[in-house]
Amino acid sequence: METKFKLNPKLIYSIPKEKNKKEQIIKILKKHQEIKFISFVGIDLWGNDTDEKIPVKYFIENIDEMLEKGIQTDGSSVDLANIATLEDARVDLIPDKEATWYVDYNYDNIDTTTNLPTGTLRIWSYLLHNGKYVDSRHILKKSLEEFKQFILEKLKNKTILESYHINSVEDIQNIEVMLGTELEFWVRTPYDVINVEKLIISQNLKEQYWKRTTGVVRTALEKTLRILEFYGIKPEMGHKEVGGVTTYVSENESIDNHIVEQLEIDWKYDKAIQAADKELLARIIIKEIFRLHGLEVSFSAKPIIGVAGNGKHCHFSIMAKLKDGRNINLLTPTEENTYLSNIGWGMLMGILKHYHVINPFVSNTNDSLNRLKPGYEAPTHTVASIGKAPNQENRNRTVLLGLVKDKYNPLSTRFELRSPNPKTNVFLTASAVLATVVDGIEFAINDKISNKELEQEFCKDFAKEGKYLSKNRIYREEKDIFETYTEEEREHYFGKSPKTVYENIANLKEDTVLENLIDREIIEAHIELTTINWILDLEQRIIPSNRQIIKSCVELENANEYDQELWNEITELKNELAKDNKDTESIITQITKLSKNKEFDKLSDLQIEMNQKMQELKELYNQYKNNQM
Repeated sequence: METKFKLNPKLIYSIPKEKNKKEQIIKILKKHQEIKFISFVGIDLWGNDTDEKIPVKYFIENIDEMLEKGIQTDGSSVDLANIATLEDARVDLIPDKEATWYVDYNYDNIDTTTNLPTGTLRIWSYLLHNGKYVDSRHILKKSLEEFKQFILEKLKNKTILESYHINSVEDIQNIEVMLGTELEFWVRTPYDVINVEKLIISQNLKEQYWKRTTGVVRTALEKTLRILEFYGIKPEMGHKEVGGVTTYVSENESIDNHIVEQLEIDWKYDKAIQAADKELLARIIIKEIFRLHGLEVSFSAKPIIGVAGNGKHCHFSIMAKLKDGRNINLLTPTEENTYLSNIGWGMLMGILKHYHVINPFVSNTNDSLNRLKPGYEAPTHTVASIGKAPNQENRNRTVLLGLVKDKYNPLSTRFELRSPNPKTNVFLTASAVLATVVDGIEFAINDKISNKELEQEFCKDFAKEGKYLSKNRIYREEKDIFETYTEEEREHYFGKSPKTVYENIANLKEDTVLENLIDREIIEAHIELTTINWILDLEQRIIPSNRQIIKSCVELENANEYDQELWNEITELKNELAKDNKDTESIITQITKLSKNKEFDKLSDLQIEMNQKMQELKELYNQYKNNQM
């Protein structure tokens, strides 16, 4: 397929913070006439990035004021529930002059003067409302600053400090939280009808995983990896994932006409904020390059029900950068024949004990919870794997949290959180993770507990009372939890997983551990925003989609006695779900009324019932349909 997109290493793709000064910016903009616009980019509480087009000429004329005071917008432009309201809507976008800025190119709009694509300089910014920063990036910035001070304070413990072979806290230049992310995504030909049955068969046969890419998908993937390099994102790998079907030759003998494939792109880890910035930028680049090649990209957690969803595994580590140039991973064991350092145990246990308040930031939509079902390597329960022995890593793909390490590289020790999806707001998720880590490290260090005792605490039996962890829970499992345990056993040993968005965010209402690093106002805003989006999605997408499925279940001819029994069951389910009568209301009608009355507890329970009955209806109708001659 013809595309206007061509790789051009001569274009300017980023401006490092060292050049974010007035004179240098003006010089760059005048030299690169293809950059026509400026955009101040703030990240709201839902993870949306703002985008506007300020002509370069106007920006240069007002550069002093814009670099110091930013630009104004209003609360209707961003998702800041309960913060920027209609009667108090002013929000200022304040540029972050400590960040690397990026140039976004429009390959559909070639500048006639330079014959280059039109560029927009995107400036990472903070959202300021009534003198307080309320955006996702600044929340992470604040969390990181407070977390670093917390760790430095804990390292004043002489025993802990010496275990890392550090003489004094004064020898530490900085504490850095490192974050690595990746993206899984589905690629398809726009408007094609997806054959889910073929996708399921292909997935079960593992026909696509790590297979060679071909045709336009290969071209788009290769170009994407190259351009990520130009932006300094440092891609490490791009490959096929488990989902997809083989492309085939159409009637006119052209190939790649019908594409449905799942891909993954990984890149090098970075400091937490920079890593989150790069992930957002990578999403934009991936979507745009594949679009230019006639392909549609979906980053939804579960774009196709019945086959693999999209994950975004997040890797966390804590590094101490010393003034003598050394880097020390604070999670790496400081004793022989141990799995982790004391700080590492604290981080692990803090996340697992309090994952119920991290999860509302990780999985805050119906779509995200649909992904977290048994199978497809998606984690369903709060349990971790640390390896079968201190020097043996087994990478259990069925757990929520995994310890990743390399005995030849002590800097690589990290935790992999497997539950996030591409639309998870990683800024807020990282902040929530760090807030729980503070609690875990407080236990692991303040109680003067030995490394061996921490290991025993984490590996405790189900019925054993823990000093920090809950009694009737198992937190470690090295086996496949889906093969080893039934669904009832998983719920019993690892705790119940939320079945609805409302069940998930309800955990935030009473628990205060996140207030270690995140203001209560932000937590309440997230609860409100998540509730609003849950209801809108339920009313405007899920219920209309369910109605269509119910209507499509029609009676077929040539029915025998067995078919008629099946059809009677199907009719009963259809009526229960969507048909009102004089005496009773359907489940869908009840949900609609509960939503208007804001009776969310009852609504949540009824959504679970609706989901169960819809699944039963699909299975029954499929059985009925397949029995026809």
